[in-house]
Amino acid sequence: MTQWFNVGRLVNTHGVRGEVRVLANTDFGEERFAIGSQLKVASRPEEKGTLLQVTSHRKHKNFDLLTFEGYTNMNDVEGFKGSYLYVSEKLLSELDEHEFYYHEIIGCRVTDEEENDLGTITDIIETGANDVWVVQRSGKKDLLLPYIEQVVKEVDLEASVVKVHVMEGLDD
Repeated sequence: MTQWFNVGRLVNTHGVRGEVRVLANTDFGEERFAIGSQLKVASRPEEKGTLLQVTSHRKHKNFDLLTFEGYTNMNDVEGFKGSYLYVSEKLLSELDEHEFYYHEIIGCRVTDEEENDLGTITDIIETGANDVWVVQRSGKKDLLLPYIEQVVKEVDLEASVVKVHVMEGLDD
């Protein structure tokens, strides 16, 4: 069975020619939303959804604006509002060393250098300079870890464990 990974949320239509406004959830927007790309629109990844082919892509403010083959007016895409866009695992490309897909990192356990369990990564925030990994902790507020080599010491995807050095000031 093919796995599908979230690359964005359709937040609204844009204009009257079938364009949709997408809040991207990927570092690879240019690749994911390139003309000819195949995407699935659905509420959840396991749903059958509707397969779409991108016919245009442009950036506007904080959004990606897309049109799809066969969907030429606002009424055609109105029903997609609030749904998500997914890419097939078959279309994921190999990443360089120390690069990860969000779905590989979210859900990983986090330990410090003494093997103390700190919590689980629940989200990734893009800041521009570097990503920030959000670690949900039991009984404490979330720990925000910048993805920099001074903090993230080891990522073991097989074991779903990230070993970190919590620098002074990060855990206040």
